[in-house]
Amino acid sequence: MIYLQLLWVFVKIGVLGFGGGYAMLSLIQHEVVEHYAWMTTTEFADMVAISQMTPGPISINLATYVGYTTAGFGGSLLASFALCLPSIIMVYFILKLFMSKKNNTLMSNMLKGLKPAIAGLIFAAGLSMMNLQNFPDFGNGQSNISVIICVVGFVASYFFKANPILLIVLSGAVGLLVY
Repeated sequence: MIYLQLLWVFVKIGVLGFGGGYAMLSLIQHEVVEHYAWMTTTEFADMVAISQMTPGPISINLATYVGYTTAGFGGSLLASFALCLPSIIMVYFILKLFMSKKNNTLMSNMLKGLKPAIAGLIFAAGLSMMNLQNFPDFGNGQSNISVIICVVGFVASYFFKANPILLIVLSGAVGLLVY
């Protein structure tokens, strides 16, 4: 039964998760934490952090971990495959359609319309990660070091194009020293 649930959840996420791994985070969190309770919010936040640091897409890393913790090695394979399957099928048919209608203005306008929806999904994923598990010292009378690390990391990455690996290492070092 758990295999069918894993298959259903990750095929559904694969179908609805336009915009890549970060856009899928809110969908994965809803299914894994809230609907099926396969992990807690804290465990999910930890796995998002680990999935960001490990090679590969964040959504595949999360699917692999969720599958492994719920149904072992077979579950990890099934969850990862189920997440990729809709994309593989859709890309095949979209490429066939796109190659036959590559100069059609309707097609290019439709693709332009998807961009704001993808940006909204990524923004929703970012908002869902703004919780006390990720910012434990947030609030009045607190040190707010986690918020400062977040803001400095954003500014360094966005405005100064700092190396993301360097930012991760420095943020970890600051966290090790402060906490």
